[in-house]
Order: sequence, then C-alpha cells, then structure tokens
Amino acid sequence: MEAGSAGTMRRRLLAALEVPSILAVPVVLVACAANGVQAAAGLTLLVVVLCVGLSLAGYEASRPALRQVMPTATLAGLAAAGRILFAPIPDVKPVSAIAIVAGAALGRREGFMVGALAALVSNFFFGQGAWTPWQMYAWGLVGYLAGVLGERGILERRGVLYAYGFVSALMYGAILNGWYVIGYVEPITWPTVVAAYAAGLPWDCLHGVATVGFLAAIWVPWGARIRRVVAKYGL
Repeated sequence: MEAGSAGTMRRRLLAALEVPSILAVPVVLVACAANGVQAAAGLTLLVVVLCVGLSLAGYEASRPALRQVMPTATLAGLAAAGRILFAPIPDVKPVSAIAIVAGAALGRREGFMVGALAALVSNFFFGQGAWTPWQMYAWGLVGYLAGVLGERGILERRGVLYAYGFVSALMYGAILNGWYVIGYVEPITWPTVVAAYAAGLPWDCLHGVATVGFLAAIWVPWGARIRRVVAKYGL
C-alpha cells in the first residue's frame, strides 16, 4: 500500500513539474543571454538535461502498457530512420512532421517522446555531443505542442496544421540558434545575436517548408492508421 502511494505521489509530482520544466528552458536561455552570465553554456545545458530527464521520467512513471509504448517507439524509430535517410539534404528532415503526427494522434507526452527519442537515436549515426539534449528538447517540444493543439482539435484544419508545421521548424531553429549564441558567440550583443539568427534563418525556413511537405504526405494516411490503433486498443 505504501509503495503504491509513493508511486502515485511520484507520478503527481512529475506531472506537476512537466510544464514548468519545459518553460524553464527558454526562460533560462533568454535570462542568461540578457544578463551575460559567464557560465551560461553549462547552466542552460543543465536545465535542458533536467527538463528532458523529467519528461522521460514522467512518461515512465505513467506506466504505459506495451500496446501504448509500441506506436510511440515505432514512430520514433521511423523519425530517426527518416532523418538518417535524408542526411544528404540539409534541413530536409521528416522528424518534425512525424513528431507532430504523433503528438496530435497519441497525445502530448507521446509527441515529446517521439521527437526526443528520434534525436537521441539518430545521433548515434550523426554523432552525440552537447547539442543532443538541445535537439531532444526542441523536437520533443514540437511534438508536445502538437499534442496540446491536437487535444483541442485545432490541427483539424489543414491550414492551421501546415502553419504550425512551418512555425514549429522556426521554433526548433530558434532554440538551437539560442544554444549556439550562448555557447559560441562572444560578446553577446544585439548585433551578434541578430547576425547569428539571420545566418540560420534560410535553413530554418527550408526546414519549415520541408516539414509542411512531409505533413502533406503523411498526415492523412498515417493519422488514419494511428487513430485506428488508438480506437482498437483503447490507447
């Protein structure tokens, strides 16, 4: 009985920390850049690692059944394989689109897991490093927000779906560019920050266009199959 009570308290605590931990990453990132914190790179990396860790722990604490885990793991594997397959074409990757489909069809936690695990697994091919937690967080956030929007039926309209797909790529780029500024730009001033983001903007836009294209290709067939699995197994 005590073990069950402790497990319930742990799940509630992790659920309560879910949104604050996700919001803490951009807040700390901006605060460190604005105040010129000397150890900003290490501090922000610690925050993003804690956020990803809490999200993974929260998913594990929810004790999903195998039938719940399998669609998430399959989509994460497909996203990772797709990223590797399209490696020769810079910023044309299906990860964001697959994370969006996962979030909208399975829920915000599953969307986060698909994006985060896709980044982690594919980086065994591309190379692991300090950028891995940032990519896990950024792609996880893409899937998480898709889940939030999907729960409210907002993504049912195709125009809104495509708009989110494009904006999500810009959001991903903004997070990774923020990590680059914190870690490599010295001194951090408005001109240097603008220059760093301007240099990445064309690639972020290409990522956005590619995400819209992938969504146009997979949203209907993949979404229908996932919803059938959800209905069949009561996920």
